Amino acid sequence: MPGQDDYIQWPCLPPGGALNRWSHAITREHDFVAAKAMLYAAGVPDEHTMQNAPQVGIATVWWEGNPCNTHLMDLGKIVKKAVEKQNMLAWQFNTIGVSDGITMGSDAMRYSLQSREIIADSIETVTCAQRHDANISLPGCDKNMPGVIMAAARHNRPFLMIYGGTIRKGHSTLLNSDVNISTCLEARGAYTYGKLHAQCPKPNGDAATPADVLDDLERHSCPSVGACGGMYTANTMATAIEAMGLSLPGSSSYPATSPEKARECERAADAIKVCMERDIRPRDLLSRAAFENALVLTMVLGGSTNGVLHFLAMANSADVALTLDDIDRASNRTPFLADLQPSGRHMMEDLYDIGGTPSVLKMLIAAGLIDGSLMTVTGKTLAENCASWPSLDPGQKIIRPLDDPIKKTGHLRVLRGNLAPQGAVAKITGKEGLSFTGKARVFDKEHELDAALQRGDIKPEHGNLVLVVRYEGPRGGPGMPEQLTASAAIIGAGLKTVALITDGRYSGASHGFIVGHICPEAAVGGPIALVKDGDEIRIDATENRIDILNVDLDELRERKKSWRPPVTKPLRGTLAKYARLVGDASHGAVTDLAEPLESTNW
Repeated sequence: MPGQDDYIQWPCLPPGGALNRWSHAITREHDFVAAKAMLYAAGVPDEHTMQNAPQVGIATVWWEGNPCNTHLMDLGKIVKKAVEKQNMLAWQFNTIGVSDGITMGSDAMRYSLQSREIIADSIETVTCAQRHDANISLPGCDKNMPGVIMAAARHNRPFLMIYGGTIRKGHSTLLNSDVNISTCLEARGAYTYGKLHAQCPKPNGDAATPADVLDDLERHSCPSVGACGGMYTANTMATAIEAMGLSLPGSSSYPATSPEKARECERAADAIKVCMERDIRPRDLLSRAAFENALVLTMVLGGSTNGVLHFLAMANSADVALTLDDIDRASNRTPFLADLQPSGRHMMEDLYDIGGTPSVLKMLIAAGLIDGSLMTVTGKTLAENCASWPSLDPGQKIIRPLDDPIKKTGHLRVLRGNLAPQGAVAKITGKEGLSFTGKARVFDKEHELDAALQRGDIKPEHGNLVLVVRYEGPRGGPGMPEQLTASAAIIGAGLKTVALITDGRYSGASHGFIVGHICPEAAVGGPIALVKDGDEIRIDATENRIDILNVDLDELRERKKSWRPPVTKPLRGTLAKYARLVGDASHGAVTDLAEPLESTNW
């Protein structure tokens, strides 16, 4: 498949051969004298290098204010040195990031999903404008990974991704247990409902109060750099992209501070040179079969609902036909095997200790669940990449045997019904049960529900409740904010008679009986906009349905007559632009949809 500017045809390969097929357009002879003058000023040492050395862009999603990203510049410098040892020019550049953990629960979270589009746009822009011959991208936080893959599919030049790596586990002395970022938010819910208690005294021997526990968690949940450590969205996307062959073996499971992560950065130069010499490009790897491999691994590992949005978005950029129905089929045929957080006990660091992602892939290839014949950025097949890795020890407790799964089918369920005629996505591990019926309690924004939970207004004695959070979709948010604050508070408070549904989305750290991505969203007049307090809602993960009971279509149409669309806020700036351009969640919430959306009438 062509890249953005492959319409330029050269009669023969440039002096540097296949390696500088793009940069040669501005470095040959004296056609672009200003470009060459600029490149000399940027550090090109001589005419021979100018004419012959390929130019590799190294894109870091670096900034200092987030542990997922703060180390990426240092990793990028390792990559730069390795590329230069291959007699190639290495140009570091940067793009933006948003910390989901820091923005969670506030209006700032609306900027998170749209950062994926900015990341893709900016890497595409620099790569194509500067005529780089290849790109190595280093993402960290969860929107980073799909953003760099979307860019790669657009520029379609030799590419590989280096995941910044997972954070190490934290430890709370007062709880006497390993902890992570999700522990903080769940503890906040327990604190509100009077259920947070220390297991150990403070170091000075005094009894620890619940506030002391929160202090301890804030100080120790994130002990190092690296992305959130469970099978949350960052690790979901990193493992899936490794399964698609776009990163080196082990990239997704090496901890950020491990020696292996630094060595991976050194090996990247060899790999990108292979891709350049053999003209292996992202669209060669982003095949339908590669997406199916990614979906299988995500179901096996218990990955994030955000993965659905990102798979659809990446497929759109690569012109691969992928729909919610494909995700549903993958879930129906794939067992859920991993005892990983948020629903399980272990972290990515634990998976790394037993062999990491390649060992899991090796097992799944042997079982016929993963196609190991697909090419990867190493120039070898996925099966060849995994062959030298250790097989999973039969005694390990993290990945269950295929004949003894946690759940026989996948945990991500695509639901439809009169509440979501164009689809919704649920994370149902089976531990919550497979169906839920309750009375609706409606909140027009997430902050309204967060405030109600902080007041302790949602009580077990209220019976089965379906908490409905709306006007938080891609347009309505705008930006489709994650709702981990609410979902974690519900878990921490032990509210087992509560389900949570939204046209927004959830963090990968969310668990419980939750449904998101309800489409059409409330902001465009979807049925979720018409739900009233007290309506009975049924969620059925066996029949894959979500319905308002005892309210027929005529009643919904009557309610819609009095519905008025909300005014989008803000009226200017990046969120306003995003709201005008973005498509719906069932198509990945992208701003450059390849085909126009069907009517949202229902």
